[in-house]
Amino acid sequence: MAHHKYKIGLIGAGHMGKALLAGWLASPTAEPGEITACDTNRSGLKATVRKFGIEAAKNNRDLVASAETVVLAVKPQVMDGVLDDIAKVPAGKTLFISIAAGTTLARMEARLGSDVSAVRVMPNTPALIGEGISALSFNRQVSTEEKERAMGLMGAVGETVEVDENIMDAVTGLSGSGPAYVYVLIEALSDAGVRQGIPREVAQQLAAHTVRGASGMVLKSGRHPGELKDMVTSPGGTTIAGLHALEQGGFRAILYDAVAAATARSKNLGKGE
Repeated sequence: MAHHKYKIGLIGAGHMGKALLAGWLASPTAEPGEITACDTNRSGLKATVRKFGIEAAKNNRDLVASAETVVLAVKPQVMDGVLDDIAKVPAGKTLFISIAAGTTLARMEARLGSDVSAVRVMPNTPALIGEGISALSFNRQVSTEEKERAMGLMGAVGETVEVDENIMDAVTGLSGSGPAYVYVLIEALSDAGVRQGIPREVAQQLAAHTVRGASGMVLKSGRHPGELKDMVTSPGGTTIAGLHALEQGGFRAILYDAVAAATARSKNLGKGE
């Protein structure tokens, strides 16, 4: 009897792992019976298996031995241990995709072998609702077919963009960590509205839809954000008064610093710090 070959193996079934599963199964990417998963949280894994109808692997080595594509969705701090564990398995022509911050292609090659097909991905949490954006970098061993496969897997939960790995830490600081900055913006706008007398629920609705609508204008119009800002800014009006306050408070500089700090942390994670 031929050994069953799973299409996708998922190591790590946390929030992002489950988001990927939902996206894959909602698209033509894979059927439930073509996916196997493994996680150190065995009770959580059982619940995931029941929810999605996928298979559970006994351990990471068994998963790698039976998968064409292995997606590593574990925390950066445990990645080295996982890579060392699965390196013991003769993987053959398996595509390895890491979505952990700071895990470099060189680090994957050092532990899995220099001939491994490796992909480094930085997704973000809006993937949980199919609205994420993932940046992907590929090593030299990745074939055209494997590149398309990786793009398809991440495209199931949002948009994708290919980038050079040398900017991946900066991508992490911008779009990987960026949703948290936006949540703080929405929360602050809501609080500001409450301070001016708007009911909390209404203030949050106004703030969240304002951010979503403004993002949609940038993406759909193709115009520079500065041009769109100027369209809202009448001479001597309310918007320019608000923008002046933002500039006085160093709003732009604070965002520069936030992205720089997150970028630096991603680089440190890549060094195992």
